[in-house]
Amino acid sequence: MTPDPRPTPHRSFWLQQVAGDAPDAPTLQGDARADVAILGGGYVGLWTALRIKELEPSRDVAVIERDICGGGASGRNGGFVLNWWTKLSSLVALCGEVDGLRVARHAEAAIDEIRAFCEAHGIDAHFRRGGSLWTATTPAHLGAWDSVLSLCERLGVSPFRRLGREETARRAGSPVHLEGVFDPTAATVQPALLVRGMRRVALERGVRIYENTRVRSFSRGRPVVLRAERGTLTAEKLVVAANAWAAAIPELSPGIVAITSDMVLTAPAPERLGEIGWTGGECITDSQMMVDYYHATRDGRIAFGKGGWGIAYRGRIGPAFDRDAERARTVEADLRRTYPMLADVPVTHDWCGPIDRTRNSLPLLGRFEKAPQIAYGVGWSGNGVGPSVIGGKVLASLALERDDEWSRHPLIGRMAGRFPPEPIRFVGAHVVRGAVARKERAEMSGREPSRVDVALSKLAPSGVEDKGLPTGDAPSGEVKRISSR
Repeated sequence: MTPDPRPTPHRSFWLQQVAGDAPDAPTLQGDARADVAILGGGYVGLWTALRIKELEPSRDVAVIERDICGGGASGRNGGFVLNWWTKLSSLVALCGEVDGLRVARHAEAAIDEIRAFCEAHGIDAHFRRGGSLWTATTPAHLGAWDSVLSLCERLGVSPFRRLGREETARRAGSPVHLEGVFDPTAATVQPALLVRGMRRVALERGVRIYENTRVRSFSRGRPVVLRAERGTLTAEKLVVAANAWAAAIPELSPGIVAITSDMVLTAPAPERLGEIGWTGGECITDSQMMVDYYHATRDGRIAFGKGGWGIAYRGRIGPAFDRDAERARTVEADLRRTYPMLADVPVTHDWCGPIDRTRNSLPLLGRFEKAPQIAYGVGWSGNGVGPSVIGGKVLASLALERDDEWSRHPLIGRMAGRFPPEPIRFVGAHVVRGAVARKERAEMSGREPSRVDVALSKLAPSGVEDKGLPTGDAPSGEVKRISSR
């Protein structure tokens, strides 16, 4: 076999922990066929494969992955298993009140489904339901959650509990946290252990997996032909679950942009976490647009991340999406600002990864309008660990042409605005990113940001939370139908 000339990518700590857990699946060589081909071996692709096998075990399903399963966002993320209650304003704007609530409840239920799946299949993914804290770490961000909580109250749901300054600081282990809200349903996992466990179960159920197989193109005809470096895969149906790499696909690129999220990880220091009182297993986000997110691992490390720095041009994801030393130093600086009492606990690992961000940070689900045999589920925007369960159900039903609640899901075929074409997108994104960074540096230092930076920051896509949005408002433009069901 000719050796692959591509260098080994820089791996996250999570993937380093599972290195060698199983031999790589074979690469695609020669001509192969399947009933359903799935492009992408992360959470969404594997949940889709598992769901198809659950519904119709005789279906021949093949997953094709450019790296190893979990080599993308599924093995690099922060390990947060969140729901979509923080996105309720966006859901209502996109789907209406009744369906918005239904989708939010689906996302909450997905957390229990992941726990049950791990228990049923002996997957020790370090699942811990410690809840989530959405916090303010500067006075400018106090009450960032008020509009979401007001909408929840109006619609008769109460997923959050408001916390005062003392309890927020106690739970988070740092007085930097000024106030917050708590959601008890959220959990954390070791993300690579989860995705690799899913891979094992998929193989046990007869799913064929091709790893280290870069797909160069796929046809829009029927059947669909996927052309890889050393072979082709022909399938009656194709599911695109390629995460940020889908930003290079013409039908999907208007709705997503590929950005980075960067992470650092400290040495184990469980006794120090006990001293500061961060022992409840909470995962934490602040209220910046370029959000800081962090949790403590089972062995007492702090996994600390920051979203939104690197931006891909025309969806091209290069080495800087694996690791960037300068950005890692920025993330560590935020870690030290948040936990100054742990300044002597060293950072031992850093990495980053691509995120497929949409305008409102909700995914794009549906079929290609001119090629309905191709379904897609992309745009998870850094919060796909839990909601990917929903994606798997929707995409399985679309691929199998079932008429059920998932093939009629409210998110199918909806897009809250498009990004401008290149090069305007790339240049504009850098301008907006610079404004956001300046605005948030000013807020963190107690200064008033410039009016220009405030105005430009409003053009940034919505994040993991609907911060400060008017109740029920669409955060990022007109809601459009983008494909048939």
